[in-house]
Amino acid sequence: MTFVIPQLNTSHETPLKMYKIQTLNKIDEEGLKLFPAATYEVGTEVSDPEGIVLRSYKMHDMELPASLKAIARAGAGVNNIPVEKCTEKGIVVFNTPGANANAVKELVIAGMLLSSRNIAGGIEWAKTLKGEGDNVAALVEKGKSNFAGNEIKGKTLAIIGLGAIGVMVANAAEALDMNVIGFDPYISVEHAWELNQNIARAESIEALLAQADFVTLQIPLMDKTKNFIDAEKIAMMKDGVRILNFARGGLVSNTDLKPALESGKVAWYVTDFPDAEVLNMKNVIAIPHLGASTQESETNCAVMAVREVRDYLENGNIRNSVNFPDVAMNSNGGARILIANKNVPNMVSQISTLLASYSVNIADMMNRNRNGIAYNIIDIDRNELDPEVGEKLRQIEGIFMVRILPGKK
Repeated sequence: MTFVIPQLNTSHETPLKMYKIQTLNKIDEEGLKLFPAATYEVGTEVSDPEGIVLRSYKMHDMELPASLKAIARAGAGVNNIPVEKCTEKGIVVFNTPGANANAVKELVIAGMLLSSRNIAGGIEWAKTLKGEGDNVAALVEKGKSNFAGNEIKGKTLAIIGLGAIGVMVANAAEALDMNVIGFDPYISVEHAWELNQNIARAESIEALLAQADFVTLQIPLMDKTKNFIDAEKIAMMKDGVRILNFARGGLVSNTDLKPALESGKVAWYVTDFPDAEVLNMKNVIAIPHLGASTQESETNCAVMAVREVRDYLENGNIRNSVNFPDVAMNSNGGARILIANKNVPNMVSQISTLLASYSVNIADMMNRNRNGIAYNIIDIDRNELDPEVGEKLRQIEGIFMVRILPGKK
């Protein structure tokens, strides 16, 4: 994803706009330094922020300041952010899809190898040989057969979800000579183009699971995906299947997983989201949420989050929002009007009619909608707009956010 953020006016004739950004977690410095010191105040104690950048901080009990316009999560999941409440207040919530995809991909591949070769079990057993002195070599040769496993070459990997991470996992597994089948009825055109042509697409979840030696989940957690892997879907799988969950806790039903592990129907469960129940189950490889825990991933997420916030605050462009439509338009240099409204008939007509009544000429305009929310970018042919126009726009029923950015000519 490329962001082009025009430089702010740095002449001494016009005072520079100062933006205030609050950080709720430790954010990588490579990202934070992209906030220009001359025009941004950034810190954990910043009051009345226009933007918030965070990672896992839980915002649900936090009072949202009236000044707040944007929240950027340096990561993919936004369960820690009150998205619906933000939408009602006209606050755009961003995430950073794909920024940590390579880190997660590498851990998924590692998870397959760990479960296929029982590497973790072998390592733990080898530690018990401390103190055996010259007998270690002989004991290793005698005991290694207890940890014999299988190669992943030629095995079938079923991938549920072909987003940024799913596509990377698919392509990497194919390069390791695995048979790869993907299932995602909502795959985007962009991700479809990135998918290796040798990767098959399953038409149904039943067809996918019936062939799989490994099943990996790369889908978000929401109401309709909670306990997605349950007794019914486990019954569709081969005996001895290995399930990998590096997406979100809650996607696999603990209640249904436990008897499947006990019986051997599921040979191994590898998860990056261990909980008290899972830790007491047999044949579980529990990883402490390391999916995105690489320096490269943290840097990529921070950089993307900062660029998203800057582009929105400075230019009104929206990219990678979870609650507003993505809209980006090059500026003509004049003032820019940004409007969010309920996506109802006659709204654009009301806006243009009101602007015409104040002799405001629309130089360019873009309108997009998503889930009942419409967002408009309107460029006009003058550098400033009478504040009364903004107030009149806010009075139109259905409009819940109006921002006016001055021209840069």
